[in-house]
Amino acid sequence: MLDIFQKWYRRYLFEEESILLLVLLAVGVVLLMTIGDILAPVLASIVLAYLLAGPAERLNRLGLPSWVGVSVTYLLFVGVFFGVSLGLLPLVWRQTLALVAEVPRMLDEARQLFAVLPARYPEIFSQQQINQLVSMAQSELGNLGQVLVTRSLSTIPSLVLVLVYMILIPILVFFFLKDRKEILAWTGSFLPTERPLLRHIWEEMDTQVANYARGKALEILIVGSVSFVAFSFLGLNYAALLGLITGLSVIVPYIGATLVTIPVAAVALFQWGLGGEFYLAVAVYLIIQALDGNVLVPLLFSEAVNLHPVAIIVAVLFFGGIWGMWGVFFAIPLATLIKAIINAWPTRAEEPLPSPPEPAEATRE
Repeated sequence: MLDIFQKWYRRYLFEEESILLLVLLAVGVVLLMTIGDILAPVLASIVLAYLLAGPAERLNRLGLPSWVGVSVTYLLFVGVFFGVSLGLLPLVWRQTLALVAEVPRMLDEARQLFAVLPARYPEIFSQQQINQLVSMAQSELGNLGQVLVTRSLSTIPSLVLVLVYMILIPILVFFFLKDRKEILAWTGSFLPTERPLLRHIWEEMDTQVANYARGKALEILIVGSVSFVAFSFLGLNYAALLGLITGLSVIVPYIGATLVTIPVAAVALFQWGLGGEFYLAVAVYLIIQALDGNVLVPLLFSEAVNLHPVAIIVAVLFFGGIWGMWGVFFAIPLATLIKAIINAWPTRAEEPLPSPPEPAEATRE
């Protein structure tokens, strides 16, 4: 067993930089699992500054001074940040409360709908199954009510935390954006002077992560806005809430669009019933998702992230489990980083096994 470990060590960890990279990865995972929530505003600010660095550099290439590019980009960010925080989020919150208040009525309509199923399809549904289903739904609704009451009593600390984040994040984004070169140089001073492995991984990931993060933010904005306008035009209730979750559904490929279909179809069903308006709303939602996957994504993402669907799902489950919503959002870039590390990791060819000694010739008599 010790020989196997030694061979593995000599093959994959024969360079000091490999050991350093392994330590950095372990420290990063431990920090996300332990104090990831505490560092959330700092990490969010770093990500936002990273996204804004591209537009600022483009303005610099047009001949504008560096401080002008940073100022213009930052002012646009502040306008969008506070516009979303003070305009969209309160509207979504009000519609969420209204939807929760409508749940008992929806449950009663569902109970009436289920009540006719045993008479129409006695070979599939029984009255006992329907009663159990309704009782389970009522129990879950009661638990949901208790959770909402508990959360409502603890909203004051949450509101204070939100206000602190609304102040901290714009300040941190400004300094990360303005002093990004100095911060990167300071961080690099702790690393070895010769770091070809880290430099190779950074060069490979810089373009892909930047392309993915900026493209994904723009994709969320476009899909969410188009969904909100389409749902509002159709007269669908809770258009802002449904538009927001439709936009956020693009974060998780394959899974998000499937899950969001349920609330969109449920709201349309309880609002209009099984009629033409219901089918139209569902069709509009499916068209938006189809255009997103087949038209918008190829246009936004100039460099495809070549990951197998199983790898994407595993990355979403793992990073979402250790880092919550931020882990879900950055699951694909982190999985791409791991793939780049695996591809760039230096390996040494295995030493050939010593050949067995040749048998001694038989002694001649």
